[in-house]
Amino acid sequence: MKKTSTRLADGRELLYYDTADGRVRDAVDLRPLTPVATTSEIRYDPLLGDSVAIASHRQDRTHLPPADACPLCPTRHGHESEIPAADYEVAVFENRFPSLAGDFGRCEVVCFTSDHDASFADLTEERAALVVEAWTDRTAEFAQLPSVEQVFCFENRGAEIGVTLGHPHGQIYGYPYVTPRTALMLHNLQAHAEHTPGGNLFDDVVARERADGSRVVLEGEHWIAFVPYAAHWPYEVHLYPLRRVPDLRDLDDAARAELPGVYLELLRRFDRIFGPGQPPTPYIAAWHQAPFRHPLRADFALHLELFTVRRTPGKLKALAGSESGMGAFINDVSPESAAQRIREVAGE
Repeated sequence: MKKTSTRLADGRELLYYDTADGRVRDAVDLRPLTPVATTSEIRYDPLLGDSVAIASHRQDRTHLPPADACPLCPTRHGHESEIPAADYEVAVFENRFPSLAGDFGRCEVVCFTSDHDASFADLTEERAALVVEAWTDRTAEFAQLPSVEQVFCFENRGAEIGVTLGHPHGQIYGYPYVTPRTALMLHNLQAHAEHTPGGNLFDDVVARERADGSRVVLEGEHWIAFVPYAAHWPYEVHLYPLRRVPDLRDLDDAARAELPGVYLELLRRFDRIFGPGQPPTPYIAAWHQAPFRHPLRADFALHLELFTVRRTPGKLKALAGSESGMGAFINDVSPESAAQRIREVAGE
């Protein structure tokens, strides 16, 4: 992998990731951009014990532009974009409309391909591996920032999720605090260790799913994917390395080599869940990584949470009163039947 760092016209960092060492990336951003001005701040909620990022400057961000005005496509004659190059493999840049910035963290955009009409599932294993290398590299770089406590690599896919740019891309958030979901997992991790001497909550969950087998949808030599016993979403899969590690940087070579193929297979199955002729499945793909400086970091388990808000063709799972008002999920699809369906669509 070759990484090339450059700057956009307003000073934001842009990085190209290439599979070939000899690739030259010297295109210049010629847009007349003014420096990015943010109003991000973090406010603590004393009732819920969590933090909220207030980012009012994001109201004017680009919203569903036509394909010929996409800011994530390569620059071409008559269209200057966030990517000055005429083509690219994987590109990462600082978000122009960040939720978190400066002393309050960092936000980056990850473009998986220059092909506007593709999706992550369309990538080759080589290109998917390059994306994984980019995620890993950014995690390592964020770890050096004093303002970042935790890194979150994720992809929102589909208008139903709220995506505002159709080009295949994801994001990386560097939070200045430990996120509520992670804090809850760490709390339960510690409680489990106190009640199960020598046990690890993540290891025991994976062992239980492997032993049961009814919710396992894919298992390789180094990875296992299953629908969790208490899945929140209609179709939800968790992917774990069989050797527990706290974040992407700690994967060994064998697990890293197997990951692209396993991940692509899961994404392709998601697009088949609802049958032929259906539009692409909207999803969120969320990589859970351990906070950098937490005392339980070594006991945390890197894992992917992949889920869709679609519950059946043409119908979405709405986060209505119980979910949004009380945080109490109600799932319309049994985890066992969801797992069966995801197994059925393997290799179609």
